[in-house]
Amino acid sequence: MDKVLIVSSTNTTFDIIADMLHSHMFSSIVTRQNGAEARRDLINDEFDLIIIDSPLPDELGDDFALHAAETTTAGIILIVKSELLMDINANVEDSGVFVLPKPVSREFFYQAVKLLYASRKRVMTLENENNKLQKKIEAIRLVDRAKCVLIQYLNMTEPQAHRYIEKQAMDLRQSRVATAENILKTYER
Repeated sequence: MDKVLIVSSTNTTFDIIADMLHSHMFSSIVTRQNGAEARRDLINDEFDLIIIDSPLPDELGDDFALHAAETTTAGIILIVKSELLMDINANVEDSGVFVLPKPVSREFFYQAVKLLYASRKRVMTLENENNKLQKKIEAIRLVDRAKCVLIQYLNMTEPQAHRYIEKQAMDLRQSRVATAENILKTYER
C-alpha cells in the first residue's frame, strides 16, 4: 500500500496516525479535515487506505465511509467513540468498513491496517482475474461472431470457419481476435 487518506477534524489525530503509518509501509499520506474535502479527493485520486476519525465537522463520518466503500477499492477504517461502536458498525459493516473504538491502541490499529492490507490484496487479485476472464470471454464472442459471418456469407461449416480463422491468424502472424476483427470489418458494414 502506498497512498493513505486520513480524514479528521483534529491535527493531533493526523500526527498520531501519520506517525504510525510512516513507520510501516506507506509513503504518501493525504490529510483532510472534513467529509466534503475528502469526497473531492476520491473523485481525483485513488487511495489504498482511508482512515476516518469520527466525528467530522460536517458529518459523523459513517456516510463518507459508505460513500468511499461504494466508489473505491480502498480499505476503510472508521474510528468512533466507544458508545457509538455497535450502532455505526451495524450501519457500515456490510460495506466492508472496519470500525474501531476510541481510544485505539497502537497494536490494535496496526493489526487492523494489516488485516485491511491483506484483504485489499486479495480483492485486487480477484479483480484482476475477473478482468482477465472478461477479456477472454469478449475474445471468444468476437471469434464466434466472425465464425457466424463466415458461415453466413461463405457457406462454411463451423469447423471450416474455425480452421479458417486459425490458419489466417497463423499465416498473418496475428491473434485470432485480430483475424476475427478483420473478418467482421470485411463482411459487417
